[in-house]
Amino acid sequence: MKLNKTLIACAALWAAGAAQADITIGVSLPLTGPANGLGIPMQNGIKLWPASIAGEKLNVIVLDDGSDPTKGVQNAKRFVTQDKADIIMGSAATPVAIAMSDTVAEATTPHFMFSPAVLQAGKDNWAFRLPQSNAVMSHAMLKHMSKLGVKTVGFLGYTDAYGESWLKDFQAEATAMGLPIKIIATERFARADTNVTAQALKLTAANPDAMLIVASGSGAAMPHKAIIERGFKGKVYQTHAAATRDLMRIGGKDVEGAYVVSGPCVIAEQLSDDHPSKKVAIDFVQKYEKANGAGSRNQFAGHAYDAALVLEKIIPVALKKGKPGTPEFRAALKEATETMGRTVVSHGVLTYSKDNHWGFTTETGVILKVVNGDWKVE
Repeated sequence: MKLNKTLIACAALWAAGAAQADITIGVSLPLTGPANGLGIPMQNGIKLWPASIAGEKLNVIVLDDGSDPTKGVQNAKRFVTQDKADIIMGSAATPVAIAMSDTVAEATTPHFMFSPAVLQAGKDNWAFRLPQSNAVMSHAMLKHMSKLGVKTVGFLGYTDAYGESWLKDFQAEATAMGLPIKIIATERFARADTNVTAQALKLTAANPDAMLIVASGSGAAMPHKAIIERGFKGKVYQTHAAATRDLMRIGGKDVEGAYVVSGPCVIAEQLSDDHPSKKVAIDFVQKYEKANGAGSRNQFAGHAYDAALVLEKIIPVALKKGKPGTPEFRAALKEATETMGRTVVSHGVLTYSKDNHWGFTTETGVILKVVNGDWKVE
């Protein structure tokens, strides 16, 4: 009888341990460096995540990658070897996310990127993107340009993977849409650059109908101001990496009238009542701004919010096939993501599949205009 009681007690302890197994999530963010305007809002969004999902505690480890690919790889290796992460997220800086991807894939761990990082064919088996692809956002931007009669564009963008991807996808999407919109002048700059006067002079001399600036966070204001200060009078467009109030705070009157492509969460209240994301986007805005202040919402914080929605959908499914900390659980998480079906998030509707790790469709992007220092939907 005593033995039976002992066995029952051991079984109860084992069951309690199993129920309390942590799900470890390693997150690499640019909390310092040129891309910190992306990473800090994401970190604030992650602080709003639930403490547990499906009865399992979330052990979330956030590390700073300093916007540096080398540091991002170091973080990824730590998550894999030391923390035994079930899921890895990041980085918000595209070059860092790309650098991390091989380490994460080799560990057969789901990788939720906080940037629209384009990987080589066959390299994204374990990588899922939470932001919209540059092609999806190019579609919305080109549609708007066509509406305003834009035919020629000057390109001023980062020298890194984010800039090059936008240049390639913008031109490819224009061709696919059958639009007579051409890039007639191209200039580049590094994320750490503080002056682009020479590039701005060349682009202004080319006199395109519009300028496309490809930069991120607070760093998007500097090249924008340079273009205006050189006397450009045409339309200026920014990418979804610039969908933050830092653009207006730093750019001031020089960014007035600018067009920024964004996900819908930034202007939740302005969405039509039949927009699928309106309810979710308003929930994001209310929770985020309650914690971080009125007007603090932005594109990047929305991605962190959406990450939690994806986790709440895939974790209960994966737990039926494996225990946290095991290869079986990681594989089940990947499978659950690929089969989760239509999922409404603050940024639109995700539809991941085995062959599509991008999720968002071309209907996702919205065009915002800076009017009196605030966003207005076009």
